[in-house]
Amino acid sequence: MYHLVRAQARINASPSPLLRKPKVVAKIVPSRRLRRRPADRASTRSARFVALAARWICEGRRLDMQGLADELGVSRVTLFRRIGSREALLSEALWVLTQRTLETAAARWEAERPEGALHTPGTGRYLNAIVSQSRGLRRLLDDEPAVTIRILTDPRGKIQTGIVAFVEDLLRRDIAEFGLVTIIEPSALAYALVRLGESFLYADVLAARKPDVETANRLQQALVEGIVLVK
Repeated sequence: MYHLVRAQARINASPSPLLRKPKVVAKIVPSRRLRRRPADRASTRSARFVALAARWICEGRRLDMQGLADELGVSRVTLFRRIGSREALLSEALWVLTQRTLETAAARWEAERPEGALHTPGTGRYLNAIVSQSRGLRRLLDDEPAVTIRILTDPRGKIQTGIVAFVEDLLRRDIAEFGLVTIIEPSALAYALVRLGESFLYADVLAARKPDVETANRLQQALVEGIVLVK
């Protein structure tokens, strides 16, 4: 659902929703994993490399390290010294896009969320919509399916663990604000929701099946809203 076929959410496909900053109209409490720490000079320079790589992904361009170095005005050696490897750069760039996607999805749902509606299902629908409509991510999955799906679904990587933490925070908000009662721990439910979303959003890569956003939405909503609310 939740990581990076059409969705019924009102998403404008151009410019890319992964690059567009959200218009926040309601107070949103960021996940622990999304809170950014002050950066030193070296990390700021590295962040510039990652930001360009993220933009290239959104534009559907292959991450050519020499091309990136040329556009950044540094040597290829410097780029590798700062980043480590092409896969490391790809991972960091996808994490940047994931953070922006999570923030955008939360902001959009909060802008239209009816009074008393849960935070989790609506935010999840926007997440699914943004990921499924990302042309850059789809191009990356088509061109480099093995490495891309490994990065997106690595249980020890930033992306899956970050999304699970974000969803867990949403569930805990729903528990605190609306009395949502879950049949399993929020952390376990968040993991299940994320894995379910991955299975449907990346079905073509994982299981040679057509991605199905609408089914992912229904199943995820059932897992959350099918659990009784205490008045």
